[in-house]
Amino acid sequence: MTQSAVKSVTARIAEELAVGERQVAAAVALFDEGATVPFIARYRKEVTGSLDDGQLRTLEERLTYLRELDARREAVLASIEEQGKLTDELRAALLAADTKARVEDIYLPYKPKRRTKAQIAKEAGLEPLADRLLADPTLVPDELAAEFLNENVADAAAALEGARHIIIERASEDAELVGASREKFWADGALRTAPWSEEAAKSPAAQKFRDYFEFSEPLENMPSHRVLAVLRGEKEEALALTFDGGDDEIYQAMIAQSLAIDLSANAPATPWLATTVRLAWRAKLMISAAVDARMRLRQRAEDEAVAVFARNLKDLLLAAPAGTRTTLGLDPGFRTGVKVAVVDGTGKVVDTCAIYPHQPQKQWDQAKATLAALVARHGVELIAVGNGTASRETDALAAELIADIRAAGAPAPTKAMVSEAGASVYSASAYAAQELPELDVTLRGAVSIARRLQDPLAELVKIDPKSIGVGQYQHDVTPGSLARSLDAVVEDAVNAVGVDLNTASVPLLARVSGVTESLATAIVAHRESAGAFRSRKALLNVPRLGPKAFEQCAGFLRIRDGEDPLDASGVHPESYPVVRRILDRSGVTLAELIGNERSLRALKPADFADERFGIPTVTDILGELEKPGRDPRPAFSTATFAAGVEKVGDLKPGMVLEGVVTNVAAFGAFIDVGVHQDGLVHVSAMADRFISDPHEVVKSGQVVRVKVLDVDVDRQRISLTLRLNDTPERDQGKRPERGGDNRGGNQNRGGGNNRRDGGNQARGNQSRGRGNDSRRREPNPPSGSMADALRKAGFGK
Repeated sequence: MTQSAVKSVTARIAEELAVGERQVAAAVALFDEGATVPFIARYRKEVTGSLDDGQLRTLEERLTYLRELDARREAVLASIEEQGKLTDELRAALLAADTKARVEDIYLPYKPKRRTKAQIAKEAGLEPLADRLLADPTLVPDELAAEFLNENVADAAAALEGARHIIIERASEDAELVGASREKFWADGALRTAPWSEEAAKSPAAQKFRDYFEFSEPLENMPSHRVLAVLRGEKEEALALTFDGGDDEIYQAMIAQSLAIDLSANAPATPWLATTVRLAWRAKLMISAAVDARMRLRQRAEDEAVAVFARNLKDLLLAAPAGTRTTLGLDPGFRTGVKVAVVDGTGKVVDTCAIYPHQPQKQWDQAKATLAALVARHGVELIAVGNGTASRETDALAAELIADIRAAGAPAPTKAMVSEAGASVYSASAYAAQELPELDVTLRGAVSIARRLQDPLAELVKIDPKSIGVGQYQHDVTPGSLARSLDAVVEDAVNAVGVDLNTASVPLLARVSGVTESLATAIVAHRESAGAFRSRKALLNVPRLGPKAFEQCAGFLRIRDGEDPLDASGVHPESYPVVRRILDRSGVTLAELIGNERSLRALKPADFADERFGIPTVTDILGELEKPGRDPRPAFSTATFAAGVEKVGDLKPGMVLEGVVTNVAAFGAFIDVGVHQDGLVHVSAMADRFISDPHEVVKSGQVVRVKVLDVDVDRQRISLTLRLNDTPERDQGKRPERGGDNRGGNQNRGGGNNRRDGGNQARGNQSRGRGNDSRRREPNPPSGSMADALRKAGFGK
């Protein structure tokens, strides 16, 4: 790439981000040197003018696109020049092209291609016929065509057909015309849907798309979840899609103007030319515009869906950790039993077993006694219940156990429901086999559930982000773009929290800035052979971990109780001299300064800044010294669900319940209120003001209070509202229409769960045997064999 191209790229990105070109150029240079987004955002603020990680992610993405655009532009220029057809005007047009699509439009007439009917007609000498008819419509087509008969042109009809192909191709390769018709089609067009066929409409599989059997919406306004829903319906042969650009006559007038044809002229060639224009639209440009609209619609929908998934994933990864407390994990099941695992505060497995409290074995009391013994033996403080099949019943077992322990006068553990999404993927993975080789696949799931409660981030990084299940139609999104976005989210989350160098797993280390999977494996291997790291600088003893990797990763790795207290903080080793300078001028020791909020806030960052470490870095250093190694995640809390609410049929309009946000989509949020199906709060029912993005109000994992607006037991749909003063629909004496018009958003129904657009598919794995019964019950004193079991376990007298 030429220097002028670099300047063009940086200038354009600077304009798009509304930042200085010098900031962009500095960031580009750092990226080219191998620096990562987390490192640049945190430790190179002076260089980039404090660009944040969001701006840097956008910058990196645009940099890649614009460099690819420049490379393609150079290739196209070279191709046209090689053909001897490159003019100054054409070169200027290509240099001005600001998108890949525009470059391809300009290149189309010069692009090597298979022989077309127009090319064959040109080879037969029919291009002069086309030119003369365009230039002089007073000519009679049949009479003129007779002059062009030869061995390759049998009659006048064949000559005129060839001339028509030439004119149509000329119109379809006019970059300005193609671009203008494409943009008009997008601005004025609509997507219409109908049943794939009468027979298909009757099938049970198609019924989840019945809201789209008669549906139309402007292309520009169609939200991503509906786009992906109808595209899935088309893929499953439930829906037929039609892209309608509007009034055909307007497009034909555009084509005629481009070809200098007067359609109103009353000349002999006018009817023939009008038919040619109509065919140019219907057979070429309309198809091209419709294909482009489909691609653009899908791309926009995918971008929005990926953004939603990324936001939810970030919230899930940064969910409150329960901390280093001994945890009992329960992986529910009926016939195969409930798998049990106890892990200590570090996540180490200390006990496992299986219990069979449910059908068909029904060993309820025996299962409870087994759990009581485990709680007493290991000092269990937390019980994590997976939210899969039999979760409701297993949660009831845990609740009863806790009540019995309290009744025995002993401290009882706290229980919480934990998402199982992706747990089976982890259990069967090669890493799980390596990490827990002695455990059966099913027991590994219970271990994962327990660890997820202790530290969601550390456990979820072991799973492919796509398998975590907090997306909106994630299975319909192009895998590559989804993977890139989710990987960036995981990387940012891990580095925002920081990683304990002496306990982190290979998957967690591999997400640290500058650390590859092979390097993470080498770090763990060195740790196992040489013992725990005592300092960050000891990382340089790891094979293949050189100065560059050390620079990128060191600040994000923590060493607790190491040789240098700064190694437990987010202060980068390269900045340690600044800390020493602060200590020298302050006349105190590091131990006296760390955590001393009053002393630290009295210091002025400018007093310690220099050419290398400016005020932003010094400010961050002082913040780290104030709260070294602070965790940005919120405090741990659990929801309390209503007693007696265990299935959809138990819900009644008007109920006010506590729930947990399980997923946030573009159209609303799904809430677990303790039944087998999540309810939906539509975006229109989230606040007493206009909300464009549900993330403005809620996030995954948040505990909220909701009111039930409507319950459809047959379709397993629950409509909720966050506005507790809303009136349930039943009390209003009317129900909203179920058809496509309901998509406009009836706020009393929360938009209706029709917004799921294809049933439960908006979340990917909604229909789970769920239950999150964290309700508090007044315990009755245990009696009989259970009292004996509790005493044997060590509870009570």
